Amino acid sequence: MTASKQAQERGWMLWAISLVAIGFGLLTIKEGGTVLFGDEVARAAAGNYVPFVLWFNYLAGFAYVVAGAGLWLSQRWAVWLSIAIAVATFLAFAALGEHVDSGGAYERRTVIAMSLRTLVWVTIAAIAWRGLARRGA
Repeated sequence: MTASKQAQERGWMLWAISLVAIGFGLLTIKEGGTVLFGDEVARAAAGNYVPFVLWFNYLAGFAYVVAGAGLWLSQRWAVWLSIAIAVATFLAFAALGEHVDSGGAYERRTVIAMSLRTLVWVTIAAIAWRGLARRGA
């Protein structure tokens, strides 16, 4: 594959992951905010949510949007932010695992969502690393 073709492919992938990051962030802020700041009906619908996971995800949603914007603009700092989000999400997921293991109440959908979040951000960080951090390094 030629260098030009590789650059085009990297550009397309960065564009795609930036949109995923921003969209994921906006949805995360909306859904988390609904439970955190909504009425009792919203909290009841969430079931046995784990407060520290909910707060983590809500606040991380803002970082998702910033990382996505940085990736859209091809900013190298956004790679590091994406890596930090992936690591922090993994650590929050591990803390959720400890919570579950110690008998804490939780929703199965929380485990599924944290699995998805971890996978998405590891993927975004890896693509961002290949597309931006290694460029010119």
